[in-house]
Amino acid sequence: MTIPPSEFFHRFASAVNYLVPIPAFIFFHFAGFLGKLGRIITPVFIVLFSGLVATTLLWGSLPIFGTINNLVIVAALIAVLVRSFRRGAGDRDSLVVRGGLICFVVPAVFDNLSPIPRIEPYGFAILLACLGYVAARRTLQRDKELGEIQQELDLARRIQLSILPDSFPASQSFRVAAKYVPMTSVAGDLYDFLLADDQHAGLLIADVSGHGVPAALIASMVKMAAISQRALAAHPAALLAGMNSALCGNTQGQYVTAAYVYLDAHARELHYSAAGHPAMFLLRSGAVTEIEENGMLLAAVDGASYESKSLPLKSGDRLLLYTDGLVEARNADGKLFGEQSLVAELKTSARMTPSETVDHLITTVQGWAKSQDDDLTVLVCDFVGDPAPAAAD
Repeated sequence: MTIPPSEFFHRFASAVNYLVPIPAFIFFHFAGFLGKLGRIITPVFIVLFSGLVATTLLWGSLPIFGTINNLVIVAALIAVLVRSFRRGAGDRDSLVVRGGLICFVVPAVFDNLSPIPRIEPYGFAILLACLGYVAARRTLQRDKELGEIQQELDLARRIQLSILPDSFPASQSFRVAAKYVPMTSVAGDLYDFLLADDQHAGLLIADVSGHGVPAALIASMVKMAAISQRALAAHPAALLAGMNSALCGNTQGQYVTAAYVYLDAHARELHYSAAGHPAMFLLRSGAVTEIEENGMLLAAVDGASYESKSLPLKSGDRLLLYTDGLVEARNADGKLFGEQSLVAELKTSARMTPSETVDHLITTVQGWAKSQDDDLTVLVCDFVGDPAPAAAD
């Protein structure tokens, strides 16, 4: 049977009234006004009101539908109001929201029980105003807190950068440059010059697991551990063992990779040791050699021992120490930058100064990577030669 247009629009208008409570119940549920019970009654009420919409469109608006609608809404609103008072005094925001609820619930209950002209919209407007006030105040408060956190992070960044050494002192034997680019405001990479004079250089690089403030705090501990072992700067294996003993049990389960190289210009030797760190590269006469002598990660096992490797130095040698953020950088296709690419770029840097080389390597990796997902640290050392070479054999 065909429904006349006037009857259809009458049914449609009545059905719309039963749609209104559905978003209201969803709002009260996710806003926490219904408590744990909301997970049960909200789906039930959605099904109930959806059924009222469907039956009204099919058979028209019956008085029983309106009665069901009114009773359910009144019961739910009273439950919301009671629950708001059961929460206790609460903070200022809670009191504002509770006041808005009272201004909405009382007129809404009155409208659903009385045929007198509707005043519910005015109460709802007051509730929206209260919610808007609370949302605006919390947004401003959050912005203020985020600003304070950012200021603290900026200060932490400046403090962390202050623990990194200034440029390597002028030396007749060595030219050294280093660069550190953290992933976030503060991070866990570290480098240091434990020895720096005309005849000797002690170069340390380290990488704390994790990122952010925790890693930065532990990096500060690594710095102190290294300084405490400076008397062993000529013995890389012993220095790392001492650092490990100082760090074990104090890093809250985070580990540290590290590499240390000691260079003796007069003896024309280098001594190298590492703790779970990427291998050092030696560029000599256009060829790159990988130098690796790895022991356990620092702070992993108390009493761990380390070995060192000794190699002759020749004038013109270039050493590269770095953290794994360089080789593990990924491009848009997910491909790693890798050691081979790093070696290739190191070869192309042969005519560059150490400072130009570290900038070149960092820029190349940043250009390759889709995003910076780890800290980047590079340290380059050129051996110029012994300023007072030993007599020829």
